[in-house]
Amino acid sequence: LCKVKRISKGAKAIPYAATHDGRTIRYPDPLIKVNDSVKVDLETGKRVDFVKFDVGNVVMVTGGRNLGRVGTITHKEKHPGSFDIIHVKDAVGNAFATRLANIFVIGKSDGKTTKALVSLPKDKGIKKTILEEAAIRLRKESPEKSV
Repeated sequence: LCKVKRISKGAKAIPYAATHDGRTIRYPDPLIKVNDSVKVDLETGKRVDFVKFDVGNVVMVTGGRNLGRVGTITHKEKHPGSFDIIHVKDAVGNAFATRLANIFVIGKSDGKTTKALVSLPKDKGIKKTILEEAAIRLRKESPEKSV
């Protein structure tokens, strides 16, 4: 997946999309806008699919305090002259907010089900509290001590 950073026109008015990893996709679909994600075939370099940056789609946080968390977009706040804020809710129901620049769309939603286009990390992007992490560590250590 590649996040679209810029849509522009190049030489001879050829439209192109510039992605976060430096790729340039010529003649992108007119529906693709900035902050959308594009699925690219690595062998051919061609666009296979794309996901819109819309409320309800699955996102992963790529920076800031909530780094690595996965959830669905619940609300977008526009702040002219400042950072736009995106509100996200994870699978457990915890809500958090982060800057637009820290968000990467990784999946689609059709209202009832959500489907990520990439495999998720081991905890599915759900942040545990310090107490939950300690309880898990104790459960792992207790069988080793009894043996």
